[in-house]
Amino acid sequence: MAAAACAGEQAVEKQLKTWGFKSNVDVLVLYLAGQGIRSIPSLSRFRRLRYLWINNNKIQDLTFLKKNYCLTELYLNNNELTDVSGALNHLHVLQILFLHNNQLGKLGRTVKELKGMISLQNLNLFHNPLAQERDYRLYVIHFLPSVQLLDRKVTQRERESALHLYNHKRSAVVHSIAFGRRVNKPLVTIVRSRRHTQPAKRLVMPSGSGFGKGKNREPFENPEDAILQRAMTRSLMEFSCLDWNKVATCQERRLENKAEEPHEKLTVKFR
Repeated sequence: MAAAACAGEQAVEKQLKTWGFKSNVDVLVLYLAGQGIRSIPSLSRFRRLRYLWINNNKIQDLTFLKKNYCLTELYLNNNELTDVSGALNHLHVLQILFLHNNQLGKLGRTVKELKGMISLQNLNLFHNPLAQERDYRLYVIHFLPSVQLLDRKVTQRERESALHLYNHKRSAVVHSIAFGRRVNKPLVTIVRSRRHTQPAKRLVMPSGSGFGKGKNREPFENPEDAILQRAMTRSLMEFSCLDWNKVATCQERRLENKAEEPHEKLTVKFR
């Protein structure tokens, strides 16, 4: 055990000498890959460490990472890890984490350890026993929503399937009020000009209109009523246009060659 720790310490010191670091605060990168290391001494003295490669070794324990809060990229693939509980949950700014080709066997415990990584985008877990569990990808995608690459690219269809599987109630709500759904109810339009005025149609709100605005008294039975309610609570927008062909130019006004006609202004309001 002492020999293994000594080998890890020697590997760290060799890297410091190779890169010419004179102070621990200057160490942002450590490359310790492929050296057959079984144990690594605490790296807590490198408080600003951001990039760490310790892949292709024989690492079984990650307690040496407990003080490295600034890590953004961590490569732990091709080691002998069986559990990461309590070793990674403090790495809140981590963006890339490679854990493939290890012996991680508990999907729930592993994902729970990674939940605090709100910036995590690239995660590799393939060639671990947990990757053989049923709905492995959907489980990780649902509980780690920031991940864009899970062994491969995460698709929108996978996200929808994960939401349907692990939060069916929310999935139903999302599908019922999706903005892309076709609605047969016409929008309210107001057209006004000097010559003609068309009054707006008055819409009768559905019985579920108490839903929203912090009330949440009752949900809508008909999804189209929810869409209508949302449309009616949007901000009112107004667009106006003028037929400039009927407006005399400055030159025409001076020469009085063109009779002045009433100006027609078209205004459209909608939500």
